[in-house]
Amino acid sequence: GERSEQPFLTLNCGAIPENLLESELFGYTKGAFTGADAKGKPGYFQQANGGILFLDEIGEIPVQLQVKLLRVLQENEVTPVGSAKPIPIDVQIIAATNQDLEKMVEKGMFREDLFYRINVIPIHVPPLRERPEDVPLLAYHFIQQLNQRYDKNYHFSPDTLNLLEVYDWPGNIRELQNLIERLFVTADNDVITADFVGQFLRF
Repeated sequence: GERSEQPFLTLNCGAIPENLLESELFGYTKGAFTGADAKGKPGYFQQANGGILFLDEIGEIPVQLQVKLLRVLQENEVTPVGSAKPIPIDVQIIAATNQDLEKMVEKGMFREDLFYRINVIPIHVPPLRERPEDVPLLAYHFIQQLNQRYDKNYHFSPDTLNLLEVYDWPGNIRELQNLIERLFVTADNDVITADFVGQFLRF
């Protein structure tokens, strides 16, 4: 796309304390609050200007901050904490959540106007249990990443891949990645067998 050479930033909205999220998103001016950098700091919107900002776990943004986020998206400008001067921005937003935002809107936990503003092209990614054919591909990807990083040659037996496919993965891809890392660290042989993997799965 036209932004392929521009910045691509990712912010996990659920991983940052509520009192810091606003300054991380919108930036702040010098002396904006106790402990602030003396020179101020540009926020993620400014850093992603001209490019793309991926807001992961957008459902975790507090309601009062949702108002400010909506204004940024509507006006294409951001006002850093401690400043009254808006800064023009051009940022494409990608948002993700594992929550049901429509139900959150009904309960008053997520602003309806913000929901419709970000829900322009919705993409539903089914949970891993609904697409078992992806499990071997992802498992292979994760093990290859680790092999390259640590100069190893671990691989799975066919029975292992069959076992991974029938597991229901309540923790989705993060659980699969975590398991592959655990197998990589604890395996004694290059071939990771189904018997070995079975010790780590709860059916």
